[in-house]
This record gives sequence, structure tokens and C-alpha cells, in this order.
Amino acid sequence: MKKLPSHTTTIVVVLCVVVAVLAGGIRFVWRMGNNVGYAPEQPIPFSHQLHGGDLQIPCAYCHVGVDTSKHAVVPAVNICMNCHAVVKTESPLIQKLKGYADRSESIPWIKVHDIPDHARFTHERHIAKNVACEECHGDVKTMARIKQVKTLQMGFCIDCHRKADVNASINCESCHY
Repeated sequence: MKKLPSHTTTIVVVLCVVVAVLAGGIRFVWRMGNNVGYAPEQPIPFSHQLHGGDLQIPCAYCHVGVDTSKHAVVPAVNICMNCHAVVKTESPLIQKLKGYADRSESIPWIKVHDIPDHARFTHERHIAKNVACEECHGDVKTMARIKQVKTLQMGFCIDCHRKADVNASINCESCHY
């Protein structure tokens, strides 16, 4: 079998590396915001099904400021302790929660719904336009463990903005820094 010249081998290797890097980059960009099914285990298992569904606690009670700020913050431990200072205090999970409160530590919740850093999103505008939380987050009130059910990719947002009854901007600078 005839051996290829070394410069030909080098060119083939470089081309393979370039193709692999491009394929990885395209896959990365394509999946940006598409974490459908992502449901990480949280430091304290929190059931939206119990709290939001069965007990009918409104989203804004725990996600303070969702209607007046850009971000729907994850609940601070004191929000949880408003009830759990007296409710189910003997539970090992509530004891763990109380430990965070006693140490004045934040609960290290793992973010589930995330968008790329180059995108600008404000909950305040969407709440003001009566966009239900479920439109982007799914039926959270039925989730024992929170998970991402919508892509949150640009196409998802554009599709909603283009609806006749929404009348929202689709200009790039409306959402991109």
C-alpha cells in the first residue's frame, strides 16, 4: 500500500479537526435555550404540585417581584420559613431548610429555566401583558419536580410575538443586547 505524503496527512487531520469544531459549535448554538426535559435534583426537593397546585399558593408569593422586576427570583429561605416555622417542623427536609435559615444562608437552588446571556428578557413586561406563567414554564402546578418543558429558544419567543393578539415587537434590539 502506498503511503500518503506527510503534508497530505497533515491537511486531512486539520480538515477533520476543523469539521469537528464547526459541528460542535453549530450543535452548541442550535441547542442554546433548548433544555427541554431538564429537571435537576434540587438541594431541597420542592413540589410545585403541592404548593402551587394543591395549596394554591400564587407564583408571586414565592417568586417575589415577578410583576415589578426583570427577574423572577428564586425564593429566599425566609419566604419558605414564613410557613415552615410552624408547618411540618418535624420533617427532616424542613429541618434542613431551617438549617439554612439559622445559618443565614441562601438555598443553593439550581436554575432550571435559562436563556442565553445575550438575550434580554423581563418577566415584568410579560406579566403586565397578562402572559400566564404556564405559557413559558408549562403547567408548573402539576410538577412534583420542576422541569423545562418549552424550548425557550428564539423561535419559541418569535412565534408568540407574532400572534395577532399579542402585537409584540420582533425587532432584534428588543431582545438582544
